[in-house]
Amino acid sequence: MGSLIIGLAWGFDASSGFSFRLLIMAILSFLVITVVSAMGAQLNTLSDYKLDSLDPRKKILIQNLRELGHEKVKTAILFELVLSGILVSSLIFMRGEPIQLAIYISAIFLTYAYSAPPFRLKAHSLLAMISLFLVLSFLPVMFVYYTFAHELTTLFVLFLIGQTLTVYSIIIPTETRDYFGDKAMKVKTMTVWLGLSRATLLAFALLVVGGGLSIAAFLMTQIFAHQPLLMLAPLTMVAADLYIFRAYYQLYNLSRRQEAEEGDVKGVIGEEVVDLSSKNPKWITVATQAIVFVNLIYFVGKIFF
Repeated sequence: MGSLIIGLAWGFDASSGFSFRLLIMAILSFLVITVVSAMGAQLNTLSDYKLDSLDPRKKILIQNLRELGHEKVKTAILFELVLSGILVSSLIFMRGEPIQLAIYISAIFLTYAYSAPPFRLKAHSLLAMISLFLVLSFLPVMFVYYTFAHELTTLFVLFLIGQTLTVYSIIIPTETRDYFGDKAMKVKTMTVWLGLSRATLLAFALLVVGGGLSIAAFLMTQIFAHQPLLMLAPLTMVAADLYIFRAYYQLYNLSRRQEAEEGDVKGVIGEEVVDLSSKNPKWITVATQAIVFVNLIYFVGKIFF
């Protein structure tokens, strides 16, 4: 839903107004990114089955997969691939934007290549980071954006760069959570490559830069520039980032202690690192809700101002 709201906020032209056709295209674009996202989650679960089996925190996930069966999940993935193809074909037929087909194909390839062999990009540090940049934010937002717009704008690109950096920043703690298992299984994620403390510093830096770029893009739009009260909306993003900064500071200190006292062995401090990193879904919710809120304000501002 976040990608839909962001793409709508930046791509919608208030002068053209609403229409039933536009509503149908919005629904189609939302369904496409939802189905592709589901495919990615299922592929990742299948590919990480052995690794996740060693993690007690993923016991329920592994148990559900065993009960359902790998073949049924593979059948579901195939069905979702066909369904997404039908949906994107319908959207392109209505919209007439070939670039959406290129975005869709890229997303499908990266969805598979990130988790599954022979590519398994998630095990190749820099390639894993680039893949997540594209799949988690850049491609889905661009796909929706082109449902409502024909050309990119400078401010949208500025916002999208900031949004992409922010999203990857709040994904890094999922890698710190899995650090010990990934390292034992020789899965070279970005966090395994950098180490716990440096990965946490990277997350902090990306959140600062990403949040700054996104907020700057909003403040330079005509809607926010000419409505002083609306300029207060981005403060919610600042508040969300500050909340996450506090958690990252704790995670960084624990990571430094882990590296100094326990090395790569998961002892008491390592468990604290994993436990704190496991709170990442809350941080993701806080950050994404703030971003979506400001985009909703921007969208409403386009209509009324």
